[in-house]
Amino acid sequence: MTRHFLALNRYSRQELDDLLALTAELKKHQKKGVAHRRLEGKTIALIFEKASTRTRVSFEVGVFQLGAHPLFISSGTSQMGRGEPIKDTARVMARYCDGVMIRTYGQEIVEEFRSIRPSP
Repeated sequence: MTRHFLALNRYSRQELDDLLALTAELKKHQKKGVAHRRLEGKTIALIFEKASTRTRVSFEVGVFQLGAHPLFISSGTSQMGRGEPIKDTARVMARYCDGVMIRTYGQEIVEEFRSIRPSP
């Protein structure tokens, strides 16, 4: 079953503690130069409706360090910025990408994006 990370309150204290422990371990490996390419061969779409330099850099670097290919998409250079419905963008991303990170103006957009299933 696919589980989406949409809000902290959807996870138990134990799940969040486990996630933070994993991130600490990965960071320790990174500092020692030990590769931890858990996402090798994957493509992760980084969709930015709302610009953010720090968020973009942190996600691009993190995705790369985990072995995946980050695919940066901004509303200014995609159909999203020209009025394409979020459901159309979500369907395409679901077909071609292994994961999606979206930075947008409202949680309702994130929830709508998550609810879309790829067409066959």
